[in-house]
Amino acid sequence: MTRAWISVGSNVEPVRNVREAIAALRREFGGLVLSPVYRTPAEGFEGDDFLNLVVGIDTDLPPAEIRDRLHSLEDQQGRVRGAEKFASRTLDLDLLTWGDRVDGELGLPRDEILKYAFVLRPLAEVAPAERHPETGETYAELWRRFPHKPTMTEVVL
Repeated sequence: MTRAWISVGSNVEPVRNVREAIAALRREFGGLVLSPVYRTPAEGFEGDDFLNLVVGIDTDLPPAEIRDRLHSLEDQQGRVRGAEKFASRTLDLDLLTWGDRVDGELGLPRDEILKYAFVLRPLAEVAPAERHPETGETYAELWRRFPHKPTMTEVVL
């Protein structure tokens, strides 16, 4: 079994969509490790706040299959894919890591880990001692040194 980390985000009916995403991920992958859920401002565009968290799964599935299943779950929850990278969305599920695999074609580890507080903070909280596959630093170390820490409010679903 390999531990994979998945980021979850929504800013369109976020409470409902995040709850449904967690239930769908549990049905799809079994037991989950859940970080706290945070309300964070939209980044890269003007929009409603997002709810974000990180979910861990233990799996034997290859990363490409996990990614395909995540896209299917997004589609089931009404995700509209457009040309705009930064836009409101019902659900965003991204495979962040798959064990310690580094794979440029699959985008592993996902570069958002090092770029966005809404990904790194929950990952650092749920897996503080795990190491980033490329930098070798723990997620807790990366979070301590993270340069831009926006206001993030913990939310109970």
